[in-house]
Amino acid sequence: MIKQGVSLKTYNSFGVAAEAALFAVAKTIEDLQFILKDQRFASAWILGGGSNTLFCETPKTPIIQLAISGIEITEEQGDEVVIKAGAGVNWHELVLWSLEKGFGGLENLALIPGNVGAAPIQNIGAYGVELQDVFESCTLVNRNDQSVETYDKVACQFGYRDSIFKRELKHKAVITDVCLRLKKENYRLNTSYGAIAQLFTSKGISTPSPKEIADVVIDIRTTKLPDPKQLGNAGSFFKNPIVDHDQFEQLKSSFPDIPHYAQSNQNYKIPAAWLIEQVGLKGTRKGDVGTHKHHALVLVNFGNASGDDIKVFSQMVQQAVEERFDIRLQPEVNFCC
Repeated sequence: MIKQGVSLKTYNSFGVAAEAALFAVAKTIEDLQFILKDQRFASAWILGGGSNTLFCETPKTPIIQLAISGIEITEEQGDEVVIKAGAGVNWHELVLWSLEKGFGGLENLALIPGNVGAAPIQNIGAYGVELQDVFESCTLVNRNDQSVETYDKVACQFGYRDSIFKRELKHKAVITDVCLRLKKENYRLNTSYGAIAQLFTSKGISTPSPKEIADVVIDIRTTKLPDPKQLGNAGSFFKNPIVDHDQFEQLKSSFPDIPHYAQSNQNYKIPAAWLIEQVGLKGTRKGDVGTHKHHALVLVNFGNASGDDIKVFSQMVQQAVEERFDIRLQPEVNFCC
């Protein structure tokens, strides 16, 4: 269960070379509790699918890979169903499973990389839908005493790409499974997002099924985002920044064409990809690191880049955007150094 000197190259979607001094795999909650009792793993890095982690060459902390599998229906009532998935289940495979069962709710979240356990941490979202829209609860293990707790939606304190697991419970709890409430019929479909709406209009489809929405989302993501198996990347590297009303008005006066999306409390979301494009960094390459030619928000490993190379490049992007727009981009990717 516990190994030494394990290569992490195949455990991260960037494909960077790194080595874990100590590495353990947890296939059950009991495995995880046993490993956490080992003082060597007191500050271990919890690894899921590795699609949102940037490793430096020699991480300072031991690694625990969560490999808790299984998908099951736990409740059915009326047109609703609750499903539970282990933290180690691949997220997209869960989406496909739900669609095969005829369940609606996850279709807009198709092809998001990573595993189920990371979904609540990030409050993953895409094309107008966020995890919190279908979230029921999650089970977690306390890292200090290995006790098991259940957190509902309110307890998770979800925000934009945010949750309590990135704040008060960061490095204090490990999510082991997630329950989602989906629809068996009378679906609440969201096709308002620009690219999706345009594609359905062009196809003459006014009332798409969940699977048709997922198919369109998969087509869009496949076209826009590189396959990590072909070109190392972690999807969107930075969050889309949210600015308040006053800052937005200042930005708009200087950049009248700045794209924006109104949020609550008179805040505005600005596409990070647009900001990066405006500073001339779309499709830029330095050594084996760069931004993707089709999507400025995606940082890629063209071959033999190290985690440090990618980190330095990301800091260069942050600096360029901040100097031009007075906005500090925040990484979605987690740095394990």
